[in-house]
Amino acid sequence: MTGNPLTGYPVRDRIALAAGLVGPFLVALVLVPFRTDLTATNAALILVVVVVAVAAVGSRVAGAVAALSAAAWFDFFLTRPYQRFSITNSDDVETAVLLLVVGLIVSQLAARARRLKVVTVTDAEYLARIHGTADLAQSTTSADAVVGHVREQLTELLGLRGCRFEYGTLLGRPPRLEQDGTVVAGRRRWDIDSGGWPDGEIELRAYGNGQYLGRYMLTPGPGPVPSLQARLVAVTLADQTGAALDITRPAKGA
Repeated sequence: MTGNPLTGYPVRDRIALAAGLVGPFLVALVLVPFRTDLTATNAALILVVVVVAVAAVGSRVAGAVAALSAAAWFDFFLTRPYQRFSITNSDDVETAVLLLVVGLIVSQLAARARRLKVVTVTDAEYLARIHGTADLAQSTTSADAVVGHVREQLTELLGLRGCRFEYGTLLGRPPRLEQDGTVVAGRRRWDIDSGGWPDGEIELRAYGNGQYLGRYMLTPGPGPVPSLQARLVAVTLADQTGAALDITRPAKGA
């Protein structure tokens, strides 16, 4: 006897999985009358918001399904030739790939935010930062370019006075911005929301394929502490740096 493959999921996750399949289709269908006036990038960003919304109420799996669905219907409805799973324009191919990559990234971010019971990242500025970094990582062969781009993004995003990148070093034990957006100083959690940043530089590590490849050293500015939302975006940008470094580093034994 064949059972329903979704019966093992909670009701909310089953609804989110269904929304992940159908939601991007419906939104792409709504955008069809405007596709000649709407740029591919703007259409992709609208679909990314749908992916984030699905991941926020569901799970990583629902977010991944939504990202795949969004990329497919973006191709089918919003790129030439229309009503075919085929893209002839190289820019549209790149946008479709970036839609999938960014959709997967922000779905992970939304799922993380859901666990922390905070507002998910749907702010257009935050999405544009993630999208722009993913675009650069896809189009450049220089990991240093991604490192520099993310350094600028972190400075603006977190209101930093200074930011530098150290390749592969782990000297000292500075306070660290963690993957969940919290800060650890020594061996204890630092109450950044009420106490502000710890003194000195803050470490934000970059990992590629699960391996530590470097770290950003953040010097906080005098302004207000950035929101948890902004800190989660910062972690995601550092992850993109790690991915770029992992792709370009020489293979072992080479």
